[in-house]
Amino acid sequence: MTLRSNAGAFYSLKFVTLLIALNPELLFLEAEVQLQGNGYDGLLVAINPLVPENQNLIPNIKEMITEASIYLFNATKRRVFFRNIQLLIPSTWNAHNYSKVKQESYEKANVIVTNWNSEHGDDPYTLQYRGCGKAGKYIHFTQNFLLNDDLTTGYGSRGRVFVHEWAHLRWGVFDEYNNNKPIYINRRNQIEVTRCSSDLTGIFVCEKGPCPQENCIISKLFKEGCIFLYHKIQNATASIMFMQSLSSVVEFCNASTHNQEAPNLQNQMCSLRNAWDVITDSDDFIHSSPMNGIEIPPSPTFSILQASNKVVCLVLDVSSKMAESGRFLQLQQAAEFYLMQVVEIHTFVAIATFNSKGEILTQLHQINSDADRKLLVSYLPTTVSADAEASICSGLKKGFEVVEKLNGKAYGSVMILVTSGADEHMEDCLPTVLSSGCTLHSIVLGSSVVGKLEKLSHLTGGLKFFVPDKPNSNSMTDAFNRISSGTGDIFQQTVQLESLGETVEPYHQLKNTVIVDASVGNDTIFLVTWQTSGPPEIVVSDPGGRKYYTSDFITNLAFRTASLWISGTAKPGSWIYTLNNTYHSPQALKVTVSSRASSTAVPPATVEAFVEKDNTYFPHPMMIYANVRKGSYPILNSTVTATIEPETGEPVTLQLFDDGAGADVIKNDGIYSRYFFSFAVNGRHSLKVHVNHSPGVRNLAYFVPGSHAMYIPGYIENGNIQMNMPRTLVHRSEEAFCRISSGGSFSVLGVPDGPHPDMFPPCRIIDLEAAGVEEEVALSWTAPGEDFDQGQATSYEIRMSGSLHSVRDDFTSAILVNTSKLNPQPAGTKETFTFSPKLFTNGLQHQADGETQENHRIYIAIRAIDQNTLKSGVSNIAQVSLFIPQNSVPILSRDYLILKGVLTAVSLIGIICLIIVVIHCTLERKRKAGREGNGIRLL
Repeated sequence: MTLRSNAGAFYSLKFVTLLIALNPELLFLEAEVQLQGNGYDGLLVAINPLVPENQNLIPNIKEMITEASIYLFNATKRRVFFRNIQLLIPSTWNAHNYSKVKQESYEKANVIVTNWNSEHGDDPYTLQYRGCGKAGKYIHFTQNFLLNDDLTTGYGSRGRVFVHEWAHLRWGVFDEYNNNKPIYINRRNQIEVTRCSSDLTGIFVCEKGPCPQENCIISKLFKEGCIFLYHKIQNATASIMFMQSLSSVVEFCNASTHNQEAPNLQNQMCSLRNAWDVITDSDDFIHSSPMNGIEIPPSPTFSILQASNKVVCLVLDVSSKMAESGRFLQLQQAAEFYLMQVVEIHTFVAIATFNSKGEILTQLHQINSDADRKLLVSYLPTTVSADAEASICSGLKKGFEVVEKLNGKAYGSVMILVTSGADEHMEDCLPTVLSSGCTLHSIVLGSSVVGKLEKLSHLTGGLKFFVPDKPNSNSMTDAFNRISSGTGDIFQQTVQLESLGETVEPYHQLKNTVIVDASVGNDTIFLVTWQTSGPPEIVVSDPGGRKYYTSDFITNLAFRTASLWISGTAKPGSWIYTLNNTYHSPQALKVTVSSRASSTAVPPATVEAFVEKDNTYFPHPMMIYANVRKGSYPILNSTVTATIEPETGEPVTLQLFDDGAGADVIKNDGIYSRYFFSFAVNGRHSLKVHVNHSPGVRNLAYFVPGSHAMYIPGYIENGNIQMNMPRTLVHRSEEAFCRISSGGSFSVLGVPDGPHPDMFPPCRIIDLEAAGVEEEVALSWTAPGEDFDQGQATSYEIRMSGSLHSVRDDFTSAILVNTSKLNPQPAGTKETFTFSPKLFTNGLQHQADGETQENHRIYIAIRAIDQNTLKSGVSNIAQVSLFIPQNSVPILSRDYLILKGVLTAVSLIGIICLIIVVIHCTLERKRKAGREGNGIRLL
């Protein structure tokens, strides 16, 4: 197995080398936005189809990015600017001879524009799901933010906001403010506002005007009605990641301006590193140099693209290999479901097949009714050929031939290629595919080496799926369900509610419940598939008690499918289905349930499953993600379970979390994450995610998801308070729902045979917090595992210091805290630990009231250790100030502790010696006195 996988890696490398030889520009297709010279090319901004056409929107986007280009160029010290921008507008807008899309789509955009505002209104934000220095997912703007000029008083100019978000997206830096912790106590025992840099000035403002600090802060929190407002005119030039809205702010925080004490995400996620340090470590800066001279860069050029007709061609393998392991039957069942349910209305669809040669089964047909769908199903292949050869190029050639008849080119078309075999001659059609402008989605059955095909899918912006040879696997149907038009119109797309497959014993049943929530219900379908000649006994009960039986289903005996379409809008609530295996042998029974949005008023909840990269090498883990949202809102407190199916062996289930620990970077952002490292075999793995959300659980996020531009409530200008208009908060309701999403496939290489050695340490703790409780420190964090974020660690190592840099740079030399009574809990558990640091202070300070107290400023970090002494990385650094009464004896340093110990020991020895001498002298005097007394008596 390892040899085959390594061979696959070799051929993949050879494949990429060939691509570059054919056309060097192809090297840049995979990475989307590219920095060439000093200019960024290929930035894609896409407008959601639900945004109504507005004549000011496109000019405002152009103006924003043009301003951002100069601002970014100066902020990066003449390093980078925006050169070529692609702007994708919806097909529903009026056409003005715009360029046609190729592989570009809304779902692949770097910047999206929607009319869905977030809980905090129109806050621009960037969805960051990885750690420090890692790129984010996308930048989000609302239509109102781009059109309403009044909002610029609170956020700053749009160009400045764009640069703030670009730094999140491109370089993986984080915000330098913290709305949840707007103040903290600094090392000088002063109450400080969380900011970067500390040179930014302002005043506390109460309900009636300026007020002293003590009138605004109670127990380290702002009193209601109090805020801190900044002066509109400043001298400080940093920082863009804090308040880009200030006219003086033109730089990122660097070593001289960065505030390492501020309790913000930048310090927490980047181990106190300043934003400029992280940015200059990026590939953009490593592979470029500042521009010479004083000339400003040219203004960006904009290409406006507009999607035209949606065109899909199914390119299906009918070689004899498809007859193995029930592959062809799975293909028929999934393709029928795709044509009848998944593919969107008004889409043009064609079907081609291939073995050693290609064949067109049907020309393009536009779907305008159910009759059109049924007609397309009738063209699906019914048998496999005797030919074992599978020429992928022959199939794709026929696919291009048929789609080009519509518009003369394949621009914007989608190819869905299903195959069970490798093709060593794919190089013959590489230039054609890559220059065609089509998006190629690949679905691979079995375990053939098809690395070239999967790489080609990736380069064209397509998805890749793997279907294992397991009769009870529903991966084929899940893959077809995931493939959408890419327009971003969620109201036209199918939403998968259920996907379940089990091998059912004779005269046993498969029974389960699926929730149809109120946001969906149109075009609801229950699909049942089986393996034998006849269908099982089927009973479906709706929430009102109505029952549907096998006779109510539309049965296709050739494909062994039974479909139930619910007329109108399905009743919201719990639907129960029961499948009885009446066959005399075990067989795989599978159920798929999908629906569409019930109205265009409220977007349905969606889930997008994905992995961090296409492949990994043992022992490096794979990061698994699920993005759960309702429009722009993150959905919290859901039960999210990932199922990973390898080529051979049993599936592995893994619960994902949104707790800001382990693989999860930010808590409550709607992205659920987990490490996956249970590698049993080499090869491909298929991913599916199941989401269950229950009502009654608090679902609303208390902050905008991800990193976002701060809204400024007001300024101090010429001594006067100038308040900006308050933001309108958006409130949401919650409801129960369930969702399924295929996450495609990934490969694992280098897995050793036999039992694996323990090579997985506990994951790094990233949410350590500290609070002072009288003379003690109370710590809290999320427990890591024995292996990354799974299992249970063996022990913790906690250290503290009065120096921030000592804990960060020399953790093992900091003072060790006694944790003998601290036993780690299972991964994901909230840990708490309290200790008394009386032996560690920062000296005496005199308070304003004249009372002398000790200000203990302590910096604390932690790491976990497993049973084989593998250690996690050092956590984020928590800090706390303690105020201890005057009668406590201070000890100034670790060296002083040692000195005092030595002096104490010497003193004790001296005292003991003195006592011995005194006793000895006393005894001698007594003996001498006794002898003298005896002499007198004798005389």
